[in-house]
Amino acid sequence: MEEIKSILHSIKNPNTNETLSSEGRIKQLTYENGQLTVVYNRDGISPEQKRKIEDVIINELRSHVEEDNILVKTVSTDSKDVTGAKSAPQQKAPANLKAGHGAPLPQKKRVDDVKKVIAVSSGKGGVGKSTVSTNLAYALKNQGKKVGLLDADIYGPSIPMLVGQRDAKPLSSEKKKILPIEANGIKFISFGLFIGEKDPVIWRGPMLGGVLNQFLFDVEWGDLDYLIIDLPPGTGDVQLSMVQATDIDGIIGVSTPQDVALLDSTKGLKMFGQVKVPVLGVVENMSYFSPDDMPEKKYFIFGEGGAKKATEELGIPFLGDIPMEIALRESCDKGTPYMNNNAYEGRPVWKAYTEIAKKVIDNTDEGKKGFFSKILG
Repeated sequence: MEEIKSILHSIKNPNTNETLSSEGRIKQLTYENGQLTVVYNRDGISPEQKRKIEDVIINELRSHVEEDNILVKTVSTDSKDVTGAKSAPQQKAPANLKAGHGAPLPQKKRVDDVKKVIAVSSGKGGVGKSTVSTNLAYALKNQGKKVGLLDADIYGPSIPMLVGQRDAKPLSSEKKKILPIEANGIKFISFGLFIGEKDPVIWRGPMLGGVLNQFLFDVEWGDLDYLIIDLPPGTGDVQLSMVQATDIDGIIGVSTPQDVALLDSTKGLKMFGQVKVPVLGVVENMSYFSPDDMPEKKYFIFGEGGAKKATEELGIPFLGDIPMEIALRESCDKGTPYMNNNAYEGRPVWKAYTEIAKKVIDNTDEGKKGFFSKILG
């Protein structure tokens, strides 16, 4: 313990080149049951400098304590140090994320006041998973449901752009909970709201679980019928942390018709099956392209019927196919969700999302005995 103290007392503040100890910043140091907790005051220290300090702490102590057992916390009396934003008069304080190295996961529990938690997953990036998550959320809203949207893609958060809220900044409630941003009747939260849009996220895996736990349990979601979680691609830390943290009522896989995309998607769905999370089915995105001037024509650019065939082989439901449409791409770029624009009602993409939403509702609502309900028992 004395060696650990000595190392910590040598860590310097990048602003002043003085040690944190000489500035009286070390507020707590405990080492119990193999877990080391360090708490220091970060007044005047920017988010970038904070990350540098914590990286130094981890690197210096990893020879004495396992990296996953080192938890670094901060306290601050000035909220702009935490958010990196200029101070401005506000009725509520800016929300704060408390990510730490190796933060232990809480006991598995349900998200307060949320009836159903549905995660949207893809084994491969670039298949339109975030677009599907966003428009599925609005399609459910169109069916009269109260919906929240959680952007769990920490490394590539895109939901703020897709819903036209790129400059929004979450505030905290009187209960010190994070207030989600509302976009056309959908409540959402994203790591992209807490960092600069062009800033890369250079974090270790254990820190991601801490942010996800806050997004699940420290956000004032209110009464929701559905919380849609947009997962990052793959089968990594975020997916496993989510399964460990809360009960997931179902996974929706997203793929394109391409063989490589189907291969990765199949692996991802099998991972959720192994951890006992129900797979509601698969959505085939970018199924085909129909020009606006020739709607009867279908061009199967990435292949035809691949996802449907894969679901038959896996014995899981096929939820539907979503075609490509210029208006869908334009709505994503403009931040005006396609399924929130009634002008598109009746078009192929609108019909596809509406049918998928109805299937999700029919087979996840309490008391209904739909196809998925029979499968999942």
